Amino acid sequence: MKALTKTNFNFENQKSVYHGKVRDVYNINDDVLVMIATDRISAFDVILPKGIPFKGQILNQIAAKFLDQVSDICPNWKLATPDPMVTVGLMCEGFRVEMIIRSILTGSAWREYQNGVREICGVKLPDGMRENERFPEPIITPTTKADEGHDMNISKEEIIAQGLVSKEDYEIMEDYTRKIFARGQEIAAKQGLILVDTKYEFGKRDGKVYLIDEIHTPDSSRYFYADGYEEKFEKGEPQKQLSKEFVRQWLIDHNFMNEPGQTMPEITDEYAESVSERYIELYEKITGETFNKSNADCDITARIEENVSKWLKENV
Repeated sequence: MKALTKTNFNFENQKSVYHGKVRDVYNINDDVLVMIATDRISAFDVILPKGIPFKGQILNQIAAKFLDQVSDICPNWKLATPDPMVTVGLMCEGFRVEMIIRSILTGSAWREYQNGVREICGVKLPDGMRENERFPEPIITPTTKADEGHDMNISKEEIIAQGLVSKEDYEIMEDYTRKIFARGQEIAAKQGLILVDTKYEFGKRDGKVYLIDEIHTPDSSRYFYADGYEEKFEKGEPQKQLSKEFVRQWLIDHNFMNEPGQTMPEITDEYAESVSERYIELYEKITGETFNKSNADCDITARIEENVSKWLKENV
């Protein structure tokens, strides 16, 4: 199976291109962005050496679906999806923070809590909590948005004091974050899932705050299966979850967390295919729809170039 791991397009009126960990973003005339979800996969802030077939299509289609489902809550950047792996949208000036919202104590927050931390991003946590325990209400734990390396935890007060975001804009982002997350939780519940935590990115255009990038994908979010959650929690057993965590766990099991002296384990074709199958399972469980593989036998690059160029010619 083919995987798209790099792109190098030159679209009409293209000003620049940004190659992220997973997405390649093309700036068209400082007005429109063409965001291509490649099949690259990252973990522990490093891109794995082999792509995962259909991963880009899966992430792009989940994000596009959820952007449509929250468009009544706040404006978002999406205009169209001219290709299974591409979203085209409005160019916004992105804020240098990511809004992370958590409903359950798990993952990195739990690891910090275990080490005695009782305040994350200015949010105080009570003593005596257990792994995978629900917070009384979801907490927002923002991070700085780093171009390279690790994002850093930061509080609302520090964000405003450092001038990263104005108080007015931050409070708008905070309000949108809570409302979008609540909608995501409602949608997940209908699929027998719990939306545990996620991240949102926002930007500004013409003085207005927009939701940008992807939302509610397994790369940006953690889902637990609702069935059995309480029972597993009471017994202190690991939760059955839908997220990219299984890839991180595989790397940990192979002694890799991107720390000095560690070597990336070999990613075989068989393992890449198994990850692809897990992502398809994620797609179908999260959306409640059957995943239809795009024509991977064709030249993916040529298909994207044709579809995007046609859309730009007709719409820009």
